[in-house]
Amino acid sequence: MNKIFGLTAMGIFAVSTMATAQEPEQPWIVDRFDDIKVIRYEVPGFDELTAKEKEYVYYLSEAAKCGRDILFDQNFKYGIAIRRTFETIYTSTTEREGQEFVAFEKYLKKMWFANGIHHHYSNDKFAPEFSETWFREQLAKYINDDNRQMDDELLCQIIFDENLYASRLNQKAGVDVITESANNYYEGVNQEEVEAFYAAMVAADEGNPEPISYGLNSKLVKNAKGEVVEQVWHVGGMYSEAIEQIIFWLKKAEKVANPTQRKYIKELIKYYRTGDLKYFDSYNILWVKDTDSNVDFVNGFIESYGDPLGRKASWESVVNFRDEAACRRTEIISANAQWFEDNAPINPAYRKEEVKGVSAKVITVAMLGGDCFPATAIGINLPNADWIRKEHGSKSVTIDNITYAYDKAAQGNGFAEEFILREEDRERAKKYGKLGDDLHTDLHECLGHGSGQLAPGTKGDELRTYSSTLEEARADLFALYYLGDEKLVEIGLIPTLDVAWSQYSDYIMNGYMTQLSRIELGKDVEESHMRNRKLIAEWCYEKGKAENVIELVKENGKTYIVVNDFVRLRELFGELLCEVQRIKSEGDYEAGKALVENYAVKVEPTLHAEVIARNKALNIEPYGGFVNPEYTPVYDKKGRIIDVKISYPADYVQQHLDYGKNYSFLPSIN
Repeated sequence: MNKIFGLTAMGIFAVSTMATAQEPEQPWIVDRFDDIKVIRYEVPGFDELTAKEKEYVYYLSEAAKCGRDILFDQNFKYGIAIRRTFETIYTSTTEREGQEFVAFEKYLKKMWFANGIHHHYSNDKFAPEFSETWFREQLAKYINDDNRQMDDELLCQIIFDENLYASRLNQKAGVDVITESANNYYEGVNQEEVEAFYAAMVAADEGNPEPISYGLNSKLVKNAKGEVVEQVWHVGGMYSEAIEQIIFWLKKAEKVANPTQRKYIKELIKYYRTGDLKYFDSYNILWVKDTDSNVDFVNGFIESYGDPLGRKASWESVVNFRDEAACRRTEIISANAQWFEDNAPINPAYRKEEVKGVSAKVITVAMLGGDCFPATAIGINLPNADWIRKEHGSKSVTIDNITYAYDKAAQGNGFAEEFILREEDRERAKKYGKLGDDLHTDLHECLGHGSGQLAPGTKGDELRTYSSTLEEARADLFALYYLGDEKLVEIGLIPTLDVAWSQYSDYIMNGYMTQLSRIELGKDVEESHMRNRKLIAEWCYEKGKAENVIELVKENGKTYIVVNDFVRLRELFGELLCEVQRIKSEGDYEAGKALVENYAVKVEPTLHAEVIARNKALNIEPYGGFVNPEYTPVYDKKGRIIDVKISYPADYVQQHLDYGKNYSFLPSIN
C-alpha cells in the first residue's frame, strides 16, 4: 500500500526543470499499441557515480531482472507458458504481414506490458483480435513436442473463451473473490477457507508487538490430504530457480556495498533462502534506518494490490540513487513531519504522539523490475508493516526522472485544451502543475502513508478487500489537505496557494472524469488507485453540491468539471480524511465498504462514453510504461569491473525478447 501512480501520463503538467546530461537522440515514445505508449527514461547523474557505485547499480539491476518470471506466474498460473508459446511463434514465423499477425503481435506486446494476459490496471483478460483458426495454424507450424509449454487445447480455451479466467483480480461485492480471481496466489481454496486459515495464524500471534505479515510470501493450496497449506517462496521451495539467481547477484552487490548496506543485504538473502518472514522484518528495519547511502534499492515480495484479500505480495525491484538537488523539498517535509501529524484534521487519539524515522528523498531510477516494470509508480513509501512504520519509521521517494519522461512524452498532446474549461485553470496548471504534482507525491508518500495509528485492539487486516483503496485514499487526502495549507508557503515549499489550487482542479477532473478513459465501456472501476481517486472526487462533489463547490458544466456538447471554491474543497478533503482515518484506526469494515461501494465503483455510462470518445480523438494512450536502460560492465585485464557504461535502447520488442531469453529461470508451470 505504498505507491502513488501519477497523473502525469495524462499530460497536463509543465515540463520539469530536471537537468539531464544530454537530450536523447531518439524520440521519448518508442512504441504505441492499444491503450499504451512505451517511453524511454534517462538516468541523469549515472556517469558521476563512483566506480564502486556503478558496479553496485549493475549488480542490483541484474538482480532486478531475474524475478520477472515470478510476477508472470503470480499473475496467472499459465502466464509463463503462454508467454513462451507466443514468443516461440513470434520469433519463428517469417510471415509477418497481414491483419492476423499484426493482431497477434499487439496481443504479445500487451502481455509483456501486463506481465500476463490480464490488463495491468483493469485486470480484465485480453480479448484476442486474431482468429482461433489462424492461431491453431501457428501452433501446428511452430509448436511441437520439443518446445510445447502446455496443452494446446487448454491454451486455446484460455485465449478464446472470454468467460474462462476472465479477471485477474475480482473485487466485486457479493462474489467469492478468491475463486473468481485468476491470480496464482491461491489454488483449490475459497475465500472462507483463506480467511479462516489466516485468522487462526493471527489469533495465535495475539499480543505480539511485532506481528508477522502472514501470507506475504506464499501460495495457499490444499495438499493431497485436503489440508490447507502454504507453498512458501524461497530457495528449495516455490520459485527457487529465480530466487537463486536473485541471490547470486545480491551476493555480488554485497561485496561492493558499504558496511550498512551489507547488513541488510545479508538479512534479505537469509529471507530468500529460508522464507522466514522474521528475516524480512529485520531486513526492513535495517534498510529503513539507512538514510545516508547514495544508491538504494527495493527487492522482494512487497505489494499486495494483486491479492483481493491484501495478503499476498507481488515480486518487484527498483534500483535508484539520490537526486541531491531535488531533495531539498523532501528534507523540509521530513523536518516538519511532527507538525503535520499534530495538526492533521483527525481524531487526536489516532495521531502518532511521536513521528519516528520519517525520511524522504527524490530519486533517479536506474532499473525497474517485476511489478514496477514496464508500468511504474512515481512515488513509493516503504516498509508496509504498520508496526515497523510506528517504531522505526519509513522511507519515501519521489521518482523525478520518471515524471520527467512522462512530461516529455506528453508535450503538445492537446489534453489541457480538450478537458480544462477555464483559461485560468489551464494557465495555473501550466505554471504550477509539475510542482503541485511533485509535492502531492512527496506528501502522499512521505507523510500520508506513515501518518496516524491504529486504535488499541485493531489488528490492521479488518478492511479486507477494501484496505488498499482506503489506504490510498487516506494518503491522498493527507497530501491534498496539506497542499492547501499556508504552512507550505511559510516553510518555502510553494510560492503561493495557486500551486494547491492547480492540483485540486486536476485531481477532481481526473478522479471524476478523465481517468474513465482507462476503463472499458460498461465496466466498473476495479483498480485500487482509480477507486481511491473516484471516491474522493465523487464524495466531495456530492457533499459540496449545495454550496456549488464543484460544478459540472456543459458547453458545446461537452462536459467539464470545475472547482469554484478551493478553500471549501480543502475543508471537505479534511472531513473525508477524518472519516477514512477513523475507519482504518477502528477497523470499521462496514463503513469502509459503504464508502467504496457508494462512491468508487460504479461508472455513469453517458459520461464514460463521452470521455473515451474525446480522449480517443486526441490519440492519447491512457497508459504509459517504459523500456529500461542497459548497463555494460568494462573489465580490466584481470577481469575486474573498472567501469559501467549506460545505453538507452529504443526497441520495446527486442528488450522483452532478450529478457525472455536471458532472464527466464522458472518452469513454465509452477
